[in-house]
Amino acid sequence: MERNSSVVPKKRILVAVLNWGLGHAARCIPLITALRAAEHEVIIAADGRAGMLLQIEFPSLAYIELPAYNVRYGSSNMILNIAWQWPKILYAAFKEHRKVRDLINHDQLDLIISDSRFGCFSAKVKSIFISHQIWIKTPFPFLSFLVNHCNHWVIRRFNECWIPDWLPIPRLAGDLSRPIPNHPHRYLGILSRMTQKLEGNTWKRYSIVAILSGPEPQRTRFEQIIIEQAQHLDQPLLLIQGKAEVEVAERREGQVILRSFATGQELNAILLKADLVLCRSGYSSIMDLVGLNKRAVLVPTPGQTEQEYLAEICYNKGWFYHQAQEEFDLQKALANAKQYAPNPKIREVVHQQELLKEAVRSLNS
Repeated sequence: MERNSSVVPKKRILVAVLNWGLGHAARCIPLITALRAAEHEVIIAADGRAGMLLQIEFPSLAYIELPAYNVRYGSSNMILNIAWQWPKILYAAFKEHRKVRDLINHDQLDLIISDSRFGCFSAKVKSIFISHQIWIKTPFPFLSFLVNHCNHWVIRRFNECWIPDWLPIPRLAGDLSRPIPNHPHRYLGILSRMTQKLEGNTWKRYSIVAILSGPEPQRTRFEQIIIEQAQHLDQPLLLIQGKAEVEVAERREGQVILRSFATGQELNAILLKADLVLCRSGYSSIMDLVGLNKRAVLVPTPGQTEQEYLAEICYNKGWFYHQAQEEFDLQKALANAKQYAPNPKIREVVHQQELLKEAVRSLNS
């Protein structure tokens, strides 16, 4: 029987996501949604809180546990943070590469999409790397050259690089998202799971909402700082801890309402009613804030140069106020944040949803 040429074949796609805070998992939600809308079969591969978030958002999809990188930011020195953990990261990447090889041999994968998981590629099937951080910044030029040489070597193991950013220059991620010369790439637009319109939003309104994420122990340290300083507020602050592994619960500590976790839809509803958001300057958080046109205070994770760079360029463009964690002053942040807001032109660019659709359509070629 002749095959109907009008029927587009489905592909079995492994989407591997880095567990480094919840940002990588959050920005993969619209990607996975688009893949499913195109009737591809998606298998999720991750670990830790990122994996738990994706399992909550997509409970019907197959899930595979990958080796954990277990990166911790104990120091404010980015070089020290990564240098002493580099062997551990390389070993985890080696183990995940071996696991992907076994999956291809046994599960007949057609495609791999890896959001910043270095070892999730194969010479047997098309492999795509997702990252906005193509050009990594360090305090020293020679070190930047060396780190980017290694970063580009890894990215070139993949057939293509997909970049979550818009096309106009200056891009949202600034110099970070410049493509590698002579390597296939495409821009995806802004990947955000948030929407500006949400029907039936009955969520209680909190004027100030703090969202925590990122590696320990800095996540917990920042939480303690917020709780202590929020006691002087004249209104309650909602603090979402980002603990996907904990049963969802709320408790009150003085002027702070602590909620262990919020699903994407719950977070969307909460943010729509908030006047101000307090969060890390992770790239996925910035994409969400821009998409929702929310005022925010960005506090980079100490020692994470990418977040420090993103916070600085957003501050210089007048989009968001920012403070360093070691100098954090909640009262000052609330007063100064009123002078900053995302540029209206940014919101127009956010709606480049066709870029993601085009990328998904390209998988059938």
